[in-house]
Amino acid sequence: MSETGKRATRPGRPRSEQSRQAIHAAVLGIVEASGYGALTMDGIAAEAGVGKQTLYRWWPSRGAMTLEVLRALATEKIPNPDTGSLRRDLVQFLSATFELTGSQPAVLPILRGLMAEAQLDPPFLQQLQDELIEPRRAALRELFHRAKSRGELRPRCDVELCIDLAFGVLWYRLLTSRTPLTSALAQKLAEVISREALRAV
Repeated sequence: MSETGKRATRPGRPRSEQSRQAIHAAVLGIVEASGYGALTMDGIAAEAGVGKQTLYRWWPSRGAMTLEVLRALATEKIPNPDTGSLRRDLVQFLSATFELTGSQPAVLPILRGLMAEAQLDPPFLQQLQDELIEPRRAALRELFHRAKSRGELRPRCDVELCIDLAFGVLWYRLLTSRTPLTSALAQKLAEVISREALRAV
């Protein structure tokens, strides 16, 4: 069974927050030091100072654990802005998203590694969609819903296409060109999406 494959879990004791934080730190530390390919359940357990059975009691796979680490980082670092302007909200959301890929060295190799594995493992691809990609899309979608309630959006604005534009640029640069994701790019992208989404004034 691959590290990303599904594995049955058994009920266990409630998680220790201290252990959970140590495991998250171990995942990030190993990837930063040695790359995503070096990430194993044995290595994570040793680095975090926990038993491997603890990992499998809390997560069915290495992939599920890594997805939780990324979700926690996104929740902590990426705001859900409500400035009263879709353009400003997009700048803040995209700037924070792009900044996370540069400020935390493990994020880029984790994203690339997870996406590469997902292409060969359809169940894990679905898990990646459900647990990381769609929650981030939902967070961005909320900005558009608020803009619509304020009357900012043009009548036939294709919100899903706008979201595709935002994350399409991110994934394209991560996986192909590997061009840096900068705050200047976030502002330009926010402007492009705003022109597509907003009513003419």
